[in-house]
Order: sequence, then structure tokens, then C-alpha cells
Amino acid sequence: MTPETPDWLDLLRAHTEGFAVAISDADHDALVPACPGWSVRDLVVHLGEVHQWAAHCVVEGNPAFRPRPVERDRRELTAWYRHHASRLVDVLTATRADAPAWTLDDRDASALFWRRRQVHETVLHTWDAHDALGQVPQVDPWLAWDGVLEVRDVIYPRQVRLGRVEPLPRGIRLVATDVAGDITIGEREPVAVRGRAEVLLRLLWHRADPDAALVDRQASRLLSGALTP
Repeated sequence: MTPETPDWLDLLRAHTEGFAVAISDADHDALVPACPGWSVRDLVVHLGEVHQWAAHCVVEGNPAFRPRPVERDRRELTAWYRHHASRLVDVLTATRADAPAWTLDDRDASALFWRRRQVHETVLHTWDAHDALGQVPQVDPWLAWDGVLEVRDVIYPRQVRLGRVEPLPRGIRLVATDVAGDITIGEREPVAVRGRAEVLLRLLWHRADPDAALVDRQASRLLSGALTP
């Protein structure tokens, strides 16, 4: 079960370090199956730049960040990632949780938003890195379920608001089998999808095969849309 008040800063420290460890000795030319056309090197650059962007959104209060060119040597790139992950943690630690910030959620313009969002961003891309290296990554069930809630409450509504996807023609009811979780995304006549919280999260982010997860065809079609970026 999800803790009532998770320490997002401790989680961010732990998961950014986990990502750094995963990439430190990795083949940076290995392809990332969940991100077509990306190598592990591209994944590292992306996550490091997202950390910089999030810190900018907190400090400057706007999303207008432009990253600088990145050194792409493996050792230097890993050090570069650690630097920007550490700076993000420092910025969020020094900023009150209720301090104003530009965010992706028009209902929550606070720095706390970024503590949670960057944990989930890092968890997902750590999964990508392990997957690219042929490993079997795992996500804590409660944290995976919180990621599912974030999709329902923040990510999917934003996709609709920005016109990236039409509202779902039918709802998707997501029922976790390893935590006490049962929610619906969308409103009309929901079709049910049951599975471990991690699998449900990966289905929403297009990192799991609906057929392998025994998802029926109607639910599979709904999940294939751009519910997440």
C-alpha cells in the first residue's frame, strides 16, 4: 500500500542514484526497446535534460528552458547525469513543498508536484535502461500504483487538454492485484484490466504488450492511444 505521506525527496535521491548505477557500466549504444530509435546514451541525455528542465520550472517559474550540448562519452556522460540529478535534488530540497512553480498540472502549481513527477520519470526510465540491457527490472508495487494514479489525475487529462488525444470513447478500469487499487480512467462503460501495479503502469506508458498481459481487444485498443506522451 502506498505510504500516506511518501518522502519524495528520499525516493528521488534513491532512484536517480539507481539510474546512475544502471548506466555507469552499460553499453551506451544499446537500443532502448520502449523508445524506438533511442540508445541508452539518448536515454541518459533525455533524463538529465528533464531534470534540468524541472529544476528550471521550480526556480524560474516557467518552462522556457533550453539545454546545452552534452558530452556523450560514457564516463563523462554518467558524471554529467549525476551532476544534474544532484542539482535537481538540491533545488527541490531547498524549496518549500508549497512554493509556487510552473507544472504540468493546472490544479497544482507547487514545487511538490516536481518531487513526485521526477520520481516517476526516473523510475520509468530506470526500467527502460534495465530493459535495454536485457535485465528484468522491478518496480515497487505501491510506487507503480501511484504512477497509475498520476496518469489518471495528471498525464491523461493533460494529453486531452493539449489535443494530443481525444477523450476515451470508453473508460478503462484498472484493478491492481498486488495492492489495494481500483480506478477508472475515462467515464463511459469501462472495460476492466487486471494485473500487477507495475504491469498496469507499463501498459499505460506503452512498455508492456497487452497480449502478453492478457488484455482483451477492446481494452488493448484503448490503451494503444496516446494516453501518455
